[in-house]
Amino acid sequence: MRIAAVRSFGLLVLAFAAAILPAFAQQATPPPPPPPNVAPPLTLTIPAFSDGGTIPVKYSCSATTPPPGGPRNISLGMSPLLQWSNVPKDTASFVLILHDEDAHIAKAFADIPHWVVFNIPGDATSLPEGVPPDAPTANGTMQGNNMMGRAAYQGPCAPPGPSHHYTFALYALDIKLDLPQGAGRSDIQKAMDGHVLASAAYVGLFHR
Repeated sequence: MRIAAVRSFGLLVLAFAAAILPAFAQQATPPPPPPPNVAPPLTLTIPAFSDGGTIPVKYSCSATTPPPGGPRNISLGMSPLLQWSNVPKDTASFVLILHDEDAHIAKAFADIPHWVVFNIPGDATSLPEGVPPDAPTANGTMQGNNMMGRAAYQGPCAPPGPSHHYTFALYALDIKLDLPQGAGRSDIQKAMDGHVLASAAYVGLFHR
């Protein structure tokens, strides 16, 4: 009978331990750290076409407005409306570069810039459709030279065949660039170095 009592007491001890050990374990495990305070990413949108979609003809070199001209008898096309959100804190200006990822003349590393815009005010959240060529805008936004050596938008112009990928790349900077209207893309990118707070990209497809 004594053995049975000892056995019963041992079973009670085991049951008690099984009940309280998980509670001690829960108390010993530290709570998970709070999620990091990560700001939402800079986001660029172009209402005229979806990201990865086809760029409408009115924004290309095949447009009829402005009328075709120049040595190649092509149109500048009309620049599309661009909108962005989630602007980083301390943004002083934006740079926008539209380039053809699939065009490398003479196998050069650099691709073709179709539109270069800089010193867009840091509180701006859009660029209107149809930005005029060859002159700064009223708010101080300037245009750099494109592949034609002109401070203007040049619409996508890939030849017949596979579509080219045209990337609209937006950069938020913590400074304004001390460069003149008509500056080249390489000079603009050098001046941007060390001042990029965030970037966003939007891609359109086009071929004639």
